[in-house]
Amino acid sequence: MSFATSINCMDGRVQLPVINWMKDTYGVEYIDMVTEAGPNKVLLEGSAGQLEEIKKKVLVSTEKHGSGTITIAGHHDCAGNPADRSQKEKEIKRAVELIETWDLGAEVVGLYVNENWEVEVVTE
Repeated sequence: MSFATSINCMDGRVQLPVINWMKDTYGVEYIDMVTEAGPNKVLLEGSAGQLEEIKKKVLVSTEKHGSGTITIAGHHDCAGNPADRSQKEKEIKRAVELIETWDLGAEVVGLYVNENWEVEVVTE
């Protein structure tokens, strides 16, 4: 079994696009989802407790499932983070930098799901 991890919005419209893109791109069978309303904003502006909860869940994926890739996804029309695309992309890039400081031994990639529910890489 092979796993990857996505810190993704709880919005149901973005789940399958991100899952399918990650399976196709990384050739993994399973995607562990860590969901929040507006996860990039939560990572950057949430409480220490919120951040710790996200990190704990990601650690389960990397340590127990051997996930070697972590994505952080933002998307068009997000109720939890109603910023424009430009702002979201900046937040996604900053969130990637934050997650990289966790030293999880995994590649961290920022994704944006556009108005057509297509996944675009905003960092690599």
